[in-house]
Amino acid sequence: MEKITSFTIDHIRLQPGVYVSRKDPVGDQVITTFDIRMTSPNEEPVMNTAELHAMEHLAATFLRNHKEFGPKVIYWGPMGCRTGNYLLLNGDYESRDIVPLMIEMFEFIRDFAGEIPGASPKDCGNYLDMNLGMAKYLAKKFLNEVLYDIKPDRLVYPE
Repeated sequence: MEKITSFTIDHIRLQPGVYVSRKDPVGDQVITTFDIRMTSPNEEPVMNTAELHAMEHLAATFLRNHKEFGPKVIYWGPMGCRTGNYLLLNGDYESRDIVPLMIEMFEFIRDFAGEIPGASPKDCGNYLDMNLGMAKYLAKKFLNEVLYDIKPDRLVYPE
């Protein structure tokens, strides 16, 4: 079998950032998949499922309700390796196009107070596995270490 594209990225050199993972034509539209890489693969500890789950609920709620991007959001969810998340948008975008959106979203997560949307047995299949405190900590870390002063090399996969 042919290796899929995401397994051809050099994860030894990959650092936290906002990357275009792929662009797929669907009819006359383009779906852009973003790699929102929050930790350095194989160097930093991976994120635990509880904080990723809390982040998923908050990010998906924020994105789906966003005035500009809400109608374009197809998916937000964690990577299996737990080093980041994927964002799929309807449209042909570059990494720099969504940096302001990511800043806004991670500030929302960092500053969130109250009940996590959808964190009830009726709304979620694993509602007890959430850690808001760690989700907020990781959002703050990603904002400070990556997003607020994002460098060009954190917008394009390493060669």
